[in-house]
Amino acid sequence: MRIFHGSPNIIEHPQFGFGNPKNDYGLGFYCTESEELAKEWACQKNNDGYANCYELDAEKLTILNLSEENFSILHWLSILMQNRIFSPKSPAGRSNLDFLINRFSINYQEYDVICGYRANDSYFSFASDFLENIIPIQALASSMKLGALGVQVVLKSQKAFEAIKYLKSEKTDCKIYFPKYKSRDAAARKEYLENLRKTAYSEDSIYLIDIVRKPELLNDIKL
Repeated sequence: MRIFHGSPNIIEHPQFGFGNPKNDYGLGFYCTESEELAKEWACQKNNDGYANCYELDAEKLTILNLSEENFSILHWLSILMQNRIFSPKSPAGRSNLDFLINRFSINYQEYDVICGYRANDSYFSFASDFLENIIPIQALASSMKLGALGVQVVLKSQKAFEAIKYLKSEKTDCKIYFPKYKSRDAAARKEYLENLRKTAYSEDSIYLIDIVRKPELLNDIKL
């Protein structure tokens, strides 16, 4: 697997145990299979950066792929809310969060690599709205699939770090890639609002409080 890491710096030797533990999937080395996405992420603070390229030998690694059919957006959300800083605004939000983590939690720390959605600040706010019963699950799921913020490949274990080989680094021009980064985020917000208008008042809309009360509702919807 060829993966890319967008950064302000050239990183020839990624080190296990470094980074921000409050990222989507906790401590790890965050990459993507898309070189273009990596270039955008490298310039997200409107400075030039680098798309660092690596070869990952995944043959002997355990990989948690949250895009597989046996997982839903609620599994992704349960991991996100265990790592990102989130303070429920209401008792219902706290109850929903407890239900989500108890019902859909995964032992994700046992895996060498995690593949799953990326949640920038926009998407984190969408997820927060869902937990507070402001938007239905259909709006959240559609926004995640259509927003094109990309899927992350996150190296979590020492074994995973030992399985990558540095190939090259390509300098990225913020004059080109910062506008692309902002445009992708703006498109995600626009699609979110459009999906919300379509689903918020639909008879079929299901909110998290509905799932808490009747978990079997998930059997009747396709996310």
